[in-house]
Amino acid sequence: MKLSVIGCGYLGAVHAAAMASLGHDVVGIDIDEQKIRMLSDGEAPFFEPGLTELLEAGLTTGRLRFSSDPHDAEGADIHFLAVGTPQVKDGSAADLSFVDGAMDRLLSVLRPGDVVAGKSTVPVGTAARLAHVVNAVGATLAWNPEFLREGWAVKDTVSPDRVVIGVETDAVGAPTPRGIRAADLLKEVYSAPLSSGTPCIITDYATAELVKVAANAFLATKISFINAMAEIAEVTGADVTTLADAIGHDERIGRRFLGAGIGFGGGCLPKDIRAFAARAEELGRGASVDFLRSMDDINMRRRARAVHLVEEALGGSVFGRRVTVLGAAFKPHSDDVRDSPGLDVAARLHGLGAIVTVTDPAAIDNARKVSPQLSYVENRDDAIRDADAIVLVTEWDQYRRQLSAVHVASLTDGRVIVDGRNSFDPAEWRAAGFDYYGMGRP
Repeated sequence: MKLSVIGCGYLGAVHAAAMASLGHDVVGIDIDEQKIRMLSDGEAPFFEPGLTELLEAGLTTGRLRFSSDPHDAEGADIHFLAVGTPQVKDGSAADLSFVDGAMDRLLSVLRPGDVVAGKSTVPVGTAARLAHVVNAVGATLAWNPEFLREGWAVKDTVSPDRVVIGVETDAVGAPTPRGIRAADLLKEVYSAPLSSGTPCIITDYATAELVKVAANAFLATKISFINAMAEIAEVTGADVTTLADAIGHDERIGRRFLGAGIGFGGGCLPKDIRAFAARAEELGRGASVDFLRSMDDINMRRRARAVHLVEEALGGSVFGRRVTVLGAAFKPHSDDVRDSPGLDVAARLHGLGAIVTVTDPAAIDNARKVSPQLSYVENRDDAIRDADAIVLVTEWDQYRRQLSAVHVASLTDGRVIVDGRNSFDPAEWRAAGFDYYGMGRP
């Protein structure tokens, strides 16, 4: 099929390359000329494992190209709308200006019978509003939310765990003929994963919009729950990791996302749950999601707790002490530092007078733009050398699996390790002479 992808940021670039790998002819459209040049040269504008290889393959076969001219999207069977919806500057709601701007530019190339498939994470009700605009030119809107995990986005696009398609429905909730046609076209786009057993859910606009934010809210709830338990563990002497193991054996609960630490971050989870709460307020149902605000509070408290542990470990003050922070990205396998808990911890320690050195395998350039006051060292061992305290904030394998306590002891006389992700074995570090501090661990 002929596809266009409007917006070539994280979501759009991955989607365009992945669709080309499935055999479609794809053009990615973006107003950022520099981004288009990079992508056209097979260079990913951000770090995402496997994306560069996918770009190179698509460009080589001719199935993938990029352009800044919206008219190059003409003739596509489906136009995927994949622009960002950041948090507004002075509030919690989602900023839809990029969605509306992209739609305005797309209208000039839409033909009767075309299908526009929204992939952006938007407040419920947005698709119904945009459908009127799209219908006015004889085209049809569908909503096809993304479920990408940074670091695993290529796999999640090529082999998704579900495909959700929201379409126009009638008064009793059944897809209209126009909605059925849009769903059929999208099922053709995803025929490869669907033929391998990936479930496909056809629903209305509102449900499709809610699926993404509801999934994010649920994941954030699990993380926040175990971090709340960590707060209790810290005042009772309990071990939150053993607690998580025990309750995780209950098949109704499961162990995944029950890792206590310094909380979640990134460009999706925090802003999506805030936008969800803001939209619920607009709908007069703010009380239904009051728990989301509590989760946000818990999340921010864990960052403060990590800073307090470093202060406690260094005798009550970090002023003038050398602190090495392992990680800057909000999660491993990513260079994304948006709302990064680890970078926030580093900045807070710097604000208290610590001499902070940050290292990360992929995110240093982005981190330097956000927090230029910090010192950055690419080499892990150089960053650790002569540190008074080491703080793990991002569980990269280079730290979690490939860094031994004995090796660290050979690099520095400092003997403080603050494990912000509960990734290390306390016994190993204590045996090497370190004072080990975990999150919610004795």
